[in-house]
Amino acid sequence: MDLIELRNQIDEIDSEILKLFSRRMDICRDVAEYKKQNDLPVMQGGREQQIIERVRSNSPDSLKDGAAMLFQNIMDISKCIQNMEIRRDSHLSSPKPFIPENAAKIACQGTAGAYSEAACKKLFGDKPAVFYHAFEDVFNAVESGEADYGILPLENSTIGTISETYDLMSKHRCNICSIVRVEITHCLAAVKGADLDSIKYVYSKAEALSQCSEFIKSNGLIRREYANTALSAELIKERNDPSIACICSKSCAELYGLEIISDRIADAYPNYTRFICFSKDYISPADADTISVCVAISNTPGSLYRMLTKFSVAGLNMTKIESKNIAGSDFEVLFYLDFKGSCADPKVVTLLHDLENEMSFFRFLGSFKEIV
Repeated sequence: MDLIELRNQIDEIDSEILKLFSRRMDICRDVAEYKKQNDLPVMQGGREQQIIERVRSNSPDSLKDGAAMLFQNIMDISKCIQNMEIRRDSHLSSPKPFIPENAAKIACQGTAGAYSEAACKKLFGDKPAVFYHAFEDVFNAVESGEADYGILPLENSTIGTISETYDLMSKHRCNICSIVRVEITHCLAAVKGADLDSIKYVYSKAEALSQCSEFIKSNGLIRREYANTALSAELIKERNDPSIACICSKSCAELYGLEIISDRIADAYPNYTRFICFSKDYISPADADTISVCVAISNTPGSLYRMLTKFSVAGLNMTKIESKNIAGSDFEVLFYLDFKGSCADPKVVTLLHDLENEMSFFRFLGSFKEIV
């Protein structure tokens, strides 16, 4: 028997499998209608376990695990279809409209000249930002109602995610209503009269120092971590010492009257940082096209794969998955997920309900559109 004939046999079997799969899903829709009429839950763990045990006991030893996984996947697809049938008329509460010009107070971390201020201007125009010392202060200001919106960095194209922002998103209630992308163009700035020969120490926040590590190393400079780029520039101005410099933006150097010793010193360009704009209330723009959630899954084999199956069956494109360890746990993990979709789409509504009901932890983080 040659390879072509073997492949023809596989094709025939695949056709039969597809017919049986389609028939099974049709019956599942009937089951969904029955459950809907009789107010029964889609998730019935005992029934699933019975099927898996029967499949394993009827499979050859070499295929027990594979067969169990295949049927688990079939049942997961079945549950997704049943949920879509049962919840096809469901909807989420409508958000308040995102109207930047109505903002009264916008909270940012740092001081004037920080990149977060540039993100604020990009989104809110000339409305002034109110600056807070720490990231958590920004969350507290928004959560308490002291500020309408908060802006904080989420991730950088060179060094990756800003862990502190992710940690605080799981700790505080917030709703992301926009993401703003800002180009980062770091420069080395010092007091007038300083030059590379006189400078020994360079101050900036840890992320900026990491983004410019090659420049720092090649010029023999000593790193000094500071709160952020703008506060570093303010420090250099106050000390008026030609042996110290800072890494900040060009506009920040000009704001504090510093001389730019070297421009565009980051290791890689283009260099972007994405900032979240968040509110206490569920606020979302009319053209929102991305949804963000935070979930924790059970620490069992295949649990991540089974969660991702939900997105695949719904035909929703996941654009980001970020994992963070849960502090104080035995290496348990939170997953931050972004996916394309609208909260008016029944498939999205079904998925969000599924995640909320089936994950060990779930939090809706917002519906937004990125401003580039």
